[in-house]
Amino acid sequence: MKALFIVDVQNDFLPGGALPAPRGNQIINEINRIMDQFDLVLASRDWHPGDSKHFERWPPHCVRNTLGAAYPDELDAGKIEKDFLKGTGNMDDGYSAFEATTDDLDDYLRKRNIKELYLAGLTTEYCVKSTALDAIRKGYKTYVIANATAGVEAQPGDEQKAYHEMDIAGVKIINTL
Repeated sequence: MKALFIVDVQNDFLPGGALPAPRGNQIINEINRIMDQFDLVLASRDWHPGDSKHFERWPPHCVRNTLGAAYPDELDAGKIEKDFLKGTGNMDDGYSAFEATTDDLDDYLRKRNIKELYLAGLTTEYCVKSTALDAIRKGYKTYVIANATAGVEAQPGDEQKAYHEMDIAGVKIINTL
Protein backbone atom coordinates (compact mmCIF):
# COMPACT_ATOMS: atom_id res chain seq x y z
CA MET A 1 0.00 0.00 0.00
CA LYS A 2 1.10 3.55 -0.60
CA ALA A 3 0.53 6.75 1.35
CA LEU A 4 0.75 10.42 0.51
CA PHE A 5 2.30 12.34 3.37
CA ILE A 6 1.76 16.12 3.25
CA VAL A 7 4.51 17.84 5.21
CA ASP A 8 3.76 21.15 6.95
CA VAL A 9 1.48 22.87 4.45
CA GLN A 10 0.59 25.62 6.92
CA ASN A 11 -0.20 29.31 6.61
CA ASP A 12 3.07 30.47 8.18
CA PHE A 13 5.06 28.64 5.47
CA LEU A 14 3.15 30.31 2.63
CA PRO A 15 3.84 33.75 1.12
CA GLY A 16 2.73 36.34 3.66
CA GLY A 17 3.43 33.97 6.57
CA ALA A 18 6.08 34.22 9.26
CA LEU A 19 8.60 31.91 7.51
CA PRO A 20 7.45 31.65 3.89
CA ALA A 21 8.54 29.36 1.11
CA PRO A 22 8.32 31.75 -1.85
CA ARG A 23 6.50 29.18 -4.03
CA GLY A 24 4.61 27.52 -1.17
CA ASN A 25 1.15 28.47 -2.35
CA GLN A 26 1.88 27.13 -5.86
CA ILE A 27 1.98 23.47 -4.77
CA ILE A 28 -1.42 23.28 -3.08
CA ASN A 29 -3.48 22.61 -6.21
CA GLU A 30 -1.14 19.79 -7.22
CA ILE A 31 -1.36 18.22 -3.76
CA ASN A 32 -5.17 18.41 -3.88
CA ARG A 33 -5.16 16.88 -7.36
CA ILE A 34 -3.16 13.78 -6.41
CA MET A 35 -4.73 12.92 -3.04
CA ASP A 36 -7.19 10.42 -4.51
CA GLN A 37 -4.34 8.38 -6.05
CA PHE A 38 -3.28 7.07 -2.63
CA ASP A 39 -4.56 4.45 -0.21
CA LEU A 40 -3.95 6.80 2.69
CA VAL A 41 -3.37 10.56 3.05
CA LEU A 42 -1.59 11.82 6.17
CA ALA A 43 -0.04 15.12 7.15
CA SER A 44 2.27 16.76 9.64
CA ARG A 45 2.18 20.21 11.14
CA ASP A 46 4.59 22.22 13.21
CA TRP A 47 2.83 22.92 16.50
CA HIS A 48 5.27 25.01 18.51
CA PRO A 49 4.68 26.52 21.95
CA GLY A 50 5.23 30.27 22.07
CA ASP A 51 8.41 29.88 24.13
CA SER A 52 10.13 27.30 21.88
CA LYS A 53 13.94 27.23 21.76
CA HIS A 54 13.38 26.63 18.05
CA PHE A 55 12.72 30.36 17.77
CA GLU A 56 16.34 31.14 18.66
CA ARG A 57 17.18 30.03 15.11
CA TRP A 58 13.95 30.87 13.28
CA PRO A 59 11.35 33.62 13.59
CA PRO A 60 8.30 32.53 15.60
CA HIS A 61 6.06 30.46 13.33
CA CYS A 62 3.33 27.82 13.51
CA VAL A 63 2.60 28.60 17.15
CA ARG A 64 -0.07 26.15 18.26
CA ASN A 65 -3.69 27.25 17.99
CA THR A 66 -2.88 30.22 15.75
CA LEU A 67 -3.88 30.96 12.17
CA GLY A 68 -0.24 30.53 11.16
CA ALA A 69 -0.27 26.91 12.35
CA ALA A 70 -3.49 26.10 10.49
CA TYR A 71 -3.84 24.48 7.10
CA PRO A 72 -4.57 27.04 4.38
CA ASP A 73 -8.18 27.15 3.23
CA GLU A 74 -7.07 26.09 -0.27
CA LEU A 75 -5.78 22.70 0.97
CA ASP A 76 -8.39 19.93 0.84
CA ALA A 77 -7.66 18.98 4.45
CA GLY A 78 -10.86 16.94 4.71
CA LYS A 79 -9.06 14.12 2.86
CA ILE A 80 -6.32 13.90 5.49
CA GLU A 81 -6.94 10.84 7.66
CA LYS A 82 -4.54 11.81 10.44
CA ASP A 83 -2.51 14.82 11.45
CA PHE A 84 0.89 14.33 13.16
CA LEU A 85 1.99 17.30 15.28
CA LYS A 86 5.70 17.96 15.82
CA GLY A 87 7.89 20.51 17.54
CA THR A 88 5.36 20.50 20.38
CA GLY A 89 7.85 20.88 23.24
CA ASN A 90 9.85 23.99 23.95
CA MET A 91 13.19 22.17 23.43
CA ASP A 92 12.52 20.22 20.20
CA ASP A 93 12.75 21.37 16.60
CA GLY A 94 10.54 18.69 15.10
CA TYR A 95 11.84 18.77 11.54
CA SER A 96 10.96 15.16 10.68
CA ALA A 97 7.37 13.94 10.82
CA PHE A 98 8.80 10.83 12.49
CA GLU A 99 9.47 13.11 15.50
CA ALA A 100 5.74 13.74 15.94
CA THR A 101 4.70 13.70 19.57
CA THR A 102 0.98 13.12 19.06
CA ASP A 103 1.42 9.62 17.60
CA ASP A 104 4.17 7.29 16.41
CA LEU A 105 4.26 7.71 12.62
CA ASP A 106 6.35 4.59 12.00
CA ASP A 107 3.97 2.44 14.05
CA TYR A 108 0.96 4.01 12.34
CA LEU A 109 2.33 3.25 8.86
CA ARG A 110 3.35 -0.32 9.72
CA LYS A 111 -0.07 -1.14 11.20
CA ARG A 112 -1.61 -0.07 7.89
CA ASN A 113 0.92 -2.07 5.83
CA ILE A 114 2.27 1.05 4.09
CA LYS A 115 5.41 0.16 2.11
CA GLU A 116 5.65 3.23 -0.12
CA LEU A 117 5.66 6.78 1.21
CA TYR A 118 5.20 9.73 -1.14
CA LEU A 119 6.08 13.12 0.31
CA ALA A 120 4.78 16.53 -0.72
CA GLY A 121 4.76 19.85 1.11
CA LEU A 122 7.02 22.34 2.81
CA THR A 123 9.88 22.90 2.96
CA THR A 124 12.09 20.83 0.73
CA GLU A 125 15.37 21.48 2.51
CA TYR A 126 14.15 21.14 6.09
CA CYS A 127 11.06 19.15 7.05
CA VAL A 128 10.52 17.32 3.76
CA LYS A 129 14.18 16.28 3.63
CA SER A 130 14.29 15.23 7.30
CA THR A 131 11.10 13.18 6.92
CA ALA A 132 12.36 11.55 3.70
CA LEU A 133 15.71 10.60 5.21
CA ASP A 134 14.03 9.14 8.29
CA ALA A 135 11.62 7.19 6.08
CA ILE A 136 14.53 5.66 4.14
CA ARG A 137 16.32 4.75 7.38
CA LYS A 138 13.15 3.02 8.58
CA GLY A 139 12.91 0.94 5.41
CA TYR A 140 10.14 2.64 3.45
CA LYS A 141 10.34 3.00 -0.32
CA THR A 142 10.37 6.79 -0.31
CA TYR A 143 9.52 9.31 -2.98
CA VAL A 144 9.56 13.10 -2.91
CA ILE A 145 7.18 14.66 -5.40
CA ALA A 146 9.26 17.62 -6.62
CA ASN A 147 6.43 19.55 -8.25
CA ALA A 148 4.38 19.22 -5.05
CA THR A 149 7.13 20.52 -2.73
CA ALA A 150 8.69 23.93 -2.30
CA GLY A 151 11.74 25.22 -0.51
CA VAL A 152 12.39 28.25 1.60
CA GLU A 153 15.82 28.80 -0.04
CA ALA A 154 17.46 30.50 2.95
CA GLN A 155 20.63 30.38 0.84
CA PRO A 156 20.58 30.12 -2.96
CA GLY A 157 20.89 26.48 -4.01
CA ASP A 158 19.67 25.02 -0.70
CA GLU A 159 16.74 23.26 -2.33
CA GLN A 160 18.90 21.58 -4.99
CA LYS A 161 21.39 20.48 -2.31
CA ALA A 162 18.51 18.90 -0.40
CA TYR A 163 17.32 17.00 -3.48
CA HIS A 164 20.88 15.79 -4.07
CA GLU A 165 21.26 14.63 -0.45
CA MET A 166 17.95 12.77 -0.57
CA ASP A 167 18.82 11.17 -3.92
CA ILE A 168 22.15 9.89 -2.61
CA ALA A 169 20.35 8.38 0.41
CA GLY A 170 18.00 6.43 -1.88
CA VAL A 171 14.95 8.71 -1.99
CA LYS A 172 13.40 8.79 -5.46
CA ILE A 173 12.73 12.32 -6.69
CA ILE A 174 9.73 12.31 -9.04
CA ASN A 175 7.04 14.57 -10.43
CA THR A 176 3.35 13.91 -9.84
CA LEU A 177 1.89 10.64 -10.95
